[in-house]
Amino acid sequence: MNFIWLEDFLALAQTGHFSRAAEDRCSSQPAFSRRIRSLEEWVGTDLVDRSSQPARLTAAGEWFKGVAENLVDQIARLPDEAKQVAETQAVTLRMASTHGLSFVFLPRWLRQIESSFAMERVELLSDVLSRCEVLMQQGKVHFVLTHAHPLAPSPLDAEHYSALKIGSDELIVVSRPNDRGRPLHVLGAEKKTPTSVLGYTDASGLGRIFDAVLGKRLKAVPTQVVFKAHLASVLRTMALDGRGLAWLPRTLVEEDLGANRLVSASQGEWNVPLDIRLYREKNMTGQAPLALWSAAAGEH
Repeated sequence: MNFIWLEDFLALAQTGHFSRAAEDRCSSQPAFSRRIRSLEEWVGTDLVDRSSQPARLTAAGEWFKGVAENLVDQIARLPDEAKQVAETQAVTLRMASTHGLSFVFLPRWLRQIESSFAMERVELLSDVLSRCEVLMQQGKVHFVLTHAHPLAPSPLDAEHYSALKIGSDELIVVSRPNDRGRPLHVLGAEKKTPTSVLGYTDASGLGRIFDAVLGKRLKAVPTQVVFKAHLASVLRTMALDGRGLAWLPRTLVEEDLGANRLVSASQGEWNVPLDIRLYREKNMTGQAPLALWSAAAGEH
């Protein structure tokens, strides 16, 4: 039995016309008819009543239609199932992480995890959150590491994904200090001139959180966005250069704060608490990925 015969038969069952089904299958009608006849000979009975127009399925044909649909569906799933079988033996952990967490948090966290879990190979893809989410949705990575906030849900918060909080962070507003060690840029409703602000583009996950939590509130304060980027590391560089205020993860600027290269520009009222979450598919397979998840859960 040729698999093509099943697809031919289903095309005929849908249209009821040999000529139209042959056209849909990019085949000549004589060749198409021969393949249907070959299928019937293989099954051992007529599947199509050719005495009517449009052609109708016989009782055996109606039964076989369900069988054929089942077989076609099963065959279509074979590549994914084969991939899942291969994944059960995978030792390379594929992880997507937002840039801000890739620089400082991720190396520290991996060292912590390694005390209870021996990792052989890790393949890291560092990108903006929207692209990390797509990589997960396409099944190209085992995990996504990102900042998160309840007011800015991600597509990965859907029911077929699992999330694990593996750390905490904070989006803090910082500025380069002036000669007296005070913030060069400050926020204030009473200010007559707008405060220069360094903002995030729409592609940024931190920007998504910033807009959801502080966007409306910031409109009541005279500000002017003078520069935008989707990377927190780029905004950090601009803040160090004194270009304006920036909301940056504390994990990214801890050393800058300690060295007084950057200073907090508020008493905390403009800061945003963040979760650091690790996402995975609920039906994830593979000994190594599942072992890492267990180790991460054990740490928290």
